[in-house]
Amino acid sequence: MVGTRACPTRQGGQETAGQETAGPRATGLGPARHEVLAFAVVGLLAYAVDLALFTCLRGPAALGPLTAKAVSFVAGCTVAYAGNARGTYRHTRRRGPRPCAAFFAVNAAGAVVQLLCLTVSLPHSRLRSSGGTPIGLGFTSQLADTVSGAAIGMALATVLRFWGTRTLVFPAEGRVGSWTG
Repeated sequence: MVGTRACPTRQGGQETAGQETAGPRATGLGPARHEVLAFAVVGLLAYAVDLALFTCLRGPAALGPLTAKAVSFVAGCTVAYAGNARGTYRHTRRRGPRPCAAFFAVNAAGAVVQLLCLTVSLPHSRLRSSGGTPIGLGFTSQLADTVSGAAIGMALATVLRFWGTRTLVFPAEGRVGSWTG
Protein backbone atom coordinates (compact mmCIF):
# COMPACT_ATOMS: atom_id res chain seq x y z
CA MET A 1 0.00 0.00 0.00
CA VAL A 2 1.44 3.38 -0.97
CA GLY A 3 2.26 5.70 1.90
CA THR A 4 2.11 3.09 4.64
CA ARG A 5 4.68 1.85 7.08
CA ALA A 6 4.81 -0.42 10.04
CA CYS A 7 4.06 1.51 13.18
CA PRO A 8 3.98 0.39 16.79
CA THR A 9 0.55 0.91 18.31
CA ARG A 10 -1.06 0.30 21.67
CA GLN A 11 -3.88 -2.16 22.10
CA GLY A 12 -5.31 -2.76 25.53
CA GLY A 13 -2.25 -1.19 27.17
CA GLN A 14 0.22 -3.36 25.24
CA GLU A 15 2.38 -2.13 22.41
CA THR A 16 2.22 -4.12 19.17
CA ALA A 17 4.44 -3.80 16.12
CA GLY A 18 3.99 -4.54 12.47
CA GLN A 19 0.56 -3.04 11.95
CA GLU A 20 0.10 -0.95 8.84
CA THR A 21 -1.07 2.64 9.16
CA ALA A 22 -1.87 5.06 6.38
CA GLY A 23 -2.46 8.75 6.18
CA PRO A 24 -0.61 11.95 6.87
CA ARG A 25 1.33 10.67 9.89
CA ALA A 26 2.45 7.51 8.11
CA THR A 27 3.82 9.51 5.18
CA GLY A 28 5.50 12.09 7.40
CA LEU A 29 3.30 14.92 6.10
CA GLY A 30 1.21 17.20 8.24
CA PRO A 31 -2.55 16.95 7.74
CA ALA A 32 -2.81 20.30 5.94
CA ARG A 33 0.04 19.54 3.55
CA HIS A 34 -1.31 16.07 2.84
CA GLU A 35 -4.74 17.54 2.08
CA VAL A 36 -3.33 20.14 -0.33
CA LEU A 37 -1.17 17.57 -2.12
CA ALA A 38 -4.03 15.08 -2.44
CA PHE A 39 -6.33 17.83 -3.73
CA ALA A 40 -3.67 18.84 -6.27
CA VAL A 41 -3.16 15.29 -7.53
CA VAL A 42 -6.91 14.80 -7.98
CA GLY A 43 -7.14 18.19 -9.68
CA LEU A 44 -4.34 17.36 -12.11
CA LEU A 45 -6.01 14.08 -13.01
CA ALA A 46 -9.34 15.85 -13.57
CA TYR A 47 -7.60 18.52 -15.67
CA ALA A 48 -5.97 15.81 -17.82
CA VAL A 49 -9.37 14.17 -18.39
CA ASP A 50 -10.93 17.55 -19.25
CA LEU A 51 -8.15 18.46 -21.69
CA ALA A 52 -7.96 15.04 -23.36
CA LEU A 53 -11.72 14.80 -23.81
CA PHE A 54 -11.97 18.39 -25.09
CA THR A 55 -9.20 17.72 -27.62
CA CYS A 56 -10.86 14.50 -28.75
CA LEU A 57 -14.30 16.08 -29.02
CA ARG A 58 -12.96 19.08 -30.97
CA GLY A 59 -10.79 16.96 -33.26
CA PRO A 60 -12.05 13.52 -34.29
CA ALA A 61 -15.61 14.04 -33.00
CA ALA A 62 -15.82 17.48 -34.68
CA LEU A 63 -18.02 19.06 -32.01
CA GLY A 64 -18.21 22.82 -31.61
CA PRO A 65 -15.96 24.43 -28.98
CA LEU A 66 -18.73 25.26 -26.50
CA THR A 67 -20.35 21.82 -26.68
CA ALA A 68 -16.98 20.08 -26.42
CA LYS A 69 -15.98 22.24 -23.44
CA ALA A 70 -19.30 21.68 -21.67
CA VAL A 71 -18.97 17.90 -22.01
CA SER A 72 -15.30 17.86 -21.00
CA PHE A 73 -16.01 20.19 -18.03
CA VAL A 74 -18.69 17.84 -16.69
CA ALA A 75 -16.40 14.84 -17.17
CA GLY A 76 -13.51 16.60 -15.42
CA CYS A 77 -15.77 17.63 -12.52
CA THR A 78 -17.03 14.08 -12.19
CA VAL A 79 -13.47 12.73 -11.98
CA ALA A 80 -12.54 15.45 -9.46
CA TYR A 81 -15.57 14.75 -7.29
CA ALA A 82 -14.96 11.00 -7.29
CA GLY A 83 -11.26 11.49 -6.52
CA ASN A 84 -11.91 13.91 -3.68
CA ALA A 85 -14.82 11.91 -2.23
CA ARG A 86 -12.94 8.61 -2.30
CA GLY A 87 -9.45 10.00 -1.69
CA THR A 88 -8.74 13.44 -0.29
CA TYR A 89 -11.90 13.72 1.84
CA ARG A 90 -12.78 10.04 2.33
CA HIS A 91 -12.86 10.59 6.11
CA THR A 92 -15.94 12.84 5.86
CA ARG A 93 -19.39 11.31 6.03
CA ARG A 94 -21.25 13.45 3.47
CA ARG A 95 -22.83 11.30 0.76
CA GLY A 96 -25.66 11.63 -1.72
CA PRO A 97 -26.68 14.24 -4.27
CA ARG A 98 -26.28 17.36 -2.11
CA PRO A 99 -22.46 17.33 -1.79
CA CYS A 100 -22.19 16.39 -5.46
CA ALA A 101 -24.38 19.36 -6.46
CA ALA A 102 -22.37 21.64 -4.16
CA PHE A 103 -19.15 20.38 -5.74
CA PHE A 104 -20.40 21.15 -9.25
CA ALA A 105 -21.52 24.62 -8.08
CA VAL A 106 -18.09 25.32 -6.58
CA ASN A 107 -16.42 24.19 -9.81
CA ALA A 108 -18.79 26.30 -11.90
CA ALA A 109 -17.86 29.30 -9.73
CA GLY A 110 -14.20 28.51 -10.42
CA ALA A 111 -14.91 28.44 -14.16
CA VAL A 112 -16.61 31.85 -13.86
CA VAL A 113 -13.51 33.23 -12.11
CA GLN A 114 -11.35 32.01 -15.00
CA LEU A 115 -13.71 33.57 -17.56
CA LEU A 116 -13.76 36.86 -15.64
CA CYS A 117 -9.96 37.01 -15.62
CA LEU A 118 -9.97 36.46 -19.38
CA THR A 119 -12.72 39.05 -19.85
CA VAL A 120 -10.79 41.70 -17.94
CA SER A 121 -7.81 41.32 -20.27
CA LEU A 122 -9.79 41.59 -23.54
CA PRO A 123 -9.66 44.65 -25.79
CA HIS A 124 -11.83 47.64 -24.96
CA SER A 125 -13.58 47.59 -28.31
CA ARG A 126 -14.86 44.02 -27.92
CA LEU A 127 -16.50 44.53 -24.55
CA ARG A 128 -18.82 47.22 -23.33
CA SER A 129 -20.62 47.62 -20.05
CA SER A 130 -24.41 47.96 -19.98
CA GLY A 131 -23.96 51.75 -20.19
CA GLY A 132 -21.84 51.45 -23.36
CA THR A 133 -18.55 52.21 -21.62
CA PRO A 134 -15.67 50.04 -22.90
CA ILE A 135 -14.21 47.65 -20.33
CA GLY A 136 -11.13 45.45 -20.28
CA LEU A 137 -7.38 46.05 -20.34
CA GLY A 138 -7.07 45.87 -24.10
CA PHE A 139 -4.68 42.93 -24.47
CA THR A 140 -4.98 41.22 -27.85
CA SER A 141 -2.34 38.49 -28.02
CA GLN A 142 -2.82 34.79 -27.51
CA LEU A 143 -0.12 34.96 -24.83
CA ALA A 144 -2.18 37.53 -22.89
CA ASP A 145 -5.24 35.27 -23.16
CA THR A 146 -3.22 32.31 -21.90
CA VAL A 147 -1.72 34.25 -18.99
CA SER A 148 -5.03 35.79 -17.91
CA GLY A 149 -7.26 32.75 -18.41
CA ALA A 150 -5.01 29.76 -17.90
CA ALA A 151 -2.45 31.12 -15.42
CA ILE A 152 -3.96 33.88 -13.30
CA GLY A 153 -7.53 32.64 -13.70
CA MET A 154 -6.58 29.02 -12.97
CA ALA A 155 -4.62 30.03 -9.85
CA LEU A 156 -7.50 32.08 -8.45
CA ALA A 157 -10.06 29.44 -9.42
CA THR A 158 -7.99 26.69 -7.76
CA VAL A 159 -7.88 28.62 -4.49
CA LEU A 160 -11.66 29.11 -4.69
CA ARG A 161 -12.22 25.43 -5.54
CA PHE A 162 -10.01 24.23 -2.69
CA TRP A 163 -11.73 26.49 -0.17
CA GLY A 164 -15.21 25.62 -1.45
CA THR A 165 -14.53 21.89 -1.61
CA ARG A 166 -13.02 21.88 1.87
CA THR A 167 -15.61 24.05 3.60
CA LEU A 168 -18.85 23.63 1.62
CA VAL A 169 -18.69 20.16 0.08
CA PHE A 170 -16.65 18.04 2.51
CA PRO A 171 -16.61 19.87 5.85
CA ALA A 172 -15.07 17.84 8.65
CA GLU A 173 -16.62 18.35 12.06
CA GLY A 174 -13.56 17.12 13.90
CA ARG A 175 -10.92 18.77 11.72
CA VAL A 176 -8.06 20.18 13.76
CA GLY A 177 -6.91 23.66 12.76
CA SER A 178 -9.42 25.02 10.30
CA TRP A 179 -6.90 27.05 8.33
CA THR A 180 -9.10 27.88 5.32
CA GLY A 181 -12.23 29.26 6.86
